[in-house]
Amino acid sequence: MQYVYLLKCADGKIYTGCSGNLKQRLEAHQKGQVGFTKSRLPVELITYIAFKDKIKAFQFEKYLKSGSGKAFAYKRFI
Repeated sequence: MQYVYLLKCADGKIYTGCSGNLKQRLEAHQKGQVGFTKSRLPVELITYIAFKDKIKAFQFEKYLKSGSGKAFAYKRFI
C-alpha cells in the first residue's frame, strides 16, 4: 500500500507527502529527520489516503500540491 498524507506543522503550514510505510515516515517527521518539517515541529497528522497503486498515489500527491489540489484539500480535509 502507498499512503498520501497531510501534516499540519507548528507554524500552520501543511505538508503533503507519500510513503509506503506511513508509521515509519511519521516517526521520521516527528524526530526531525525530514528537511521541510525539521524546523516546524511538532507536526500533526491531519489525514491519510491509502492506495493499492503506487502510480495513483504519486499522481494524487502531485494533484494535492497543485493550486486546485490545495483548494480541494483545504475544503475537504482541513
